[in-house]
Amino acid sequence: MSCSKCHCPNGLDVLTIAHPNTKGLDNVDKINPKDLARIIDHTYLKPDGDRAQIEKLCAEARKYNFASVCVNTTMVHLASELLKDTNVNVCAVIGFPLGAGTTASKVFEAQEAVRCGAVEVDMVINVGALKSKDYALVEYDIRKVVQGVEGTLVKVIIETCLLTDEEKVIACALSKAAGAHFVKTSTGFSKGGATVEDVALMRRVVGSEMGVKASGGIRDTETAIAMVKAGASRLGVSASVAIVEGGKTNSDY
Repeated sequence: MSCSKCHCPNGLDVLTIAHPNTKGLDNVDKINPKDLARIIDHTYLKPDGDRAQIEKLCAEARKYNFASVCVNTTMVHLASELLKDTNVNVCAVIGFPLGAGTTASKVFEAQEAVRCGAVEVDMVINVGALKSKDYALVEYDIRKVVQGVEGTLVKVIIETCLLTDEEKVIACALSKAAGAHFVKTSTGFSKGGATVEDVALMRRVVGSEMGVKASGGIRDTETAIAMVKAGASRLGVSASVAIVEGGKTNSDY
């Protein structure tokens, strides 16, 4: 059962809070590759990422003025120090990449990330709970993170490659009901990444009130622009430099 207004299972109240950083590019019909920089989360999430890699990531973000760098929580403090006095935000991933931890552990990790300097968090939903149709738990999981880091931009990774279209709709509706600011396609660490079709579906569900972040498998300018035209207002990529320079890379995120 869903309400006709927002497709929320069981008619959940929508608590989405407006956030200035959910807005994407103004003119999606005429995109210059360099325009993409301001909606890119420049990303490095591999487990073997060392200090030198994060220093490189932040130097590139500073040079191209990307929207944020997206890093694992242990690298948040370093990134925030490297990017102080810039317009580049620091984003941390929470419950990454499985989303199967407890709600309490996600809340603690998110709060710790914010304490270390993150101003955005990308949390992974409890996919197993969604598959089990335990929608109350999925919504509670998201809501508690949103409340635990009040004032911080929260993006919800629904891991589209593991979901049916119906489950994608429900995951987006639950994220909206829980007060999140974005829905995000993928971790980039499962069996698939972003698709134009999924981005368009997510945008239809959340409307204009939320952001949609496409991530996973975006390796060239053409694909990045296609995601934006489908409705993405943020892009999570590691091929950021190649994309804004109009090129292509073999990057696996």
